[in-house]
Amino acid sequence: MRAGAAVGGAPFVQVAGRGPYAIGADGAEYVDYVMAYGPLLFGHAHPALAGGFDALARRGTVFGSTHPEEERLAERLCAAVPSVERVRFTSTGTEAVMSAVRVARAFTARPLLLRFGGNYHGHFDAALHGAGASASAGGAAHVGIPASAVSDVAVARYNSVADMDRVLAGRSASLAAILLEPIVGNMGLVLPVPGFLDGVFERARTSGALVIFDEVITWLRLGLGGAQAAVAQAPDLTTFGKVMGGGLPLAAFGGRADVMSVLAPEGAVFTGGTFSGNPLSVALGHRVLDFIESDRDLYRRLDGAGRRLAGGLRAAFADLGFDFAVTQLGSMVDFKFRRGPAVRNYDEAREADGQAFAAYYHAMRERGILLAPSANELMFLSTEHADADIDRTVAAAHDSLRALRREGIV
Repeated sequence: MRAGAAVGGAPFVQVAGRGPYAIGADGAEYVDYVMAYGPLLFGHAHPALAGGFDALARRGTVFGSTHPEEERLAERLCAAVPSVERVRFTSTGTEAVMSAVRVARAFTARPLLLRFGGNYHGHFDAALHGAGASASAGGAAHVGIPASAVSDVAVARYNSVADMDRVLAGRSASLAAILLEPIVGNMGLVLPVPGFLDGVFERARTSGALVIFDEVITWLRLGLGGAQAAVAQAPDLTTFGKVMGGGLPLAAFGGRADVMSVLAPEGAVFTGGTFSGNPLSVALGHRVLDFIESDRDLYRRLDGAGRRLAGGLRAAFADLGFDFAVTQLGSMVDFKFRRGPAVRNYDEAREADGQAFAAYYHAMRERGILLAPSANELMFLSTEHADADIDRTVAAAHDSLRALRREGIV
């Protein structure tokens, strides 16, 4: 991803960040929509998060022991997300999802994990086959993933109850968990169609399996309640990450108390990490929640910025005669170089024109707009993106697309 292999050319090298801007190695300032792939809800180096590190460090940056602020952050997370009764911290989203899957398998004493194509859950072996985001790996030895690592993983088409039934046919008795992004941010922004999530829960309950929501991207991007509040569903386990660390490595997984009780020391399941829940990252976690809770208008403004950007892109497409669907939810915006309605699954996402996106990426970068160098990634807004930044982005998009049309690329 950082090499920009999907778009070619020289990778972007960043030397600093200020608010909504990435500063390149050339010294130029770019309006940044990567936002570290989601964590920077308040932009780069926000004053509410970036000060006082010396004082924090003097208290110690890692203990190897539980500390009161870790317990307090766990209590705040559980209060914000009612489905979570117990929580354990990790350093990354990959660790959080990997641990949640282990817990689900131990609780059910079953091996099978059902995932969905285009949902990215980290870079551990069981998660990469058919994944979205920057991942491109199958269950083959040449990518370091042996067949044995994915023999108990089934991959179905997102937003299709029928395909879920096809994949699970004859295997429901061995199903430990259904793992999914309730709102997908890793094959572009894909929303669940009516009835799909109900179908997921119905099949999990019928077979005695658990439901795991991957909210590494969506929690705090969509509010304190996360995506599960937006879709009115209560999973058995949830994974968290990205925004919660305020730019430092901090993630977590949690859920029902009876399910989480399989973890050591109460149970036999081990998860660990020397830096998990370290006091420096936890301190930033508290600052993130403090900032969110102090500003009741924050999410309304973020949604307004998202709507402004999405509306501007739609207007540009209409003016140029492009039938590209724009999807927006809160501070997340996405479109594909694919004509017709919004993408519903990974098969449709892969219909998008990758060469057109690569040309668009470079055209936007030449105009001072930094996008993620992959068509699977979103445009992430922050509290620091002003109307002028968004309007500049829309103008650059219109100009870039007009140039690409002249060249016969789109």
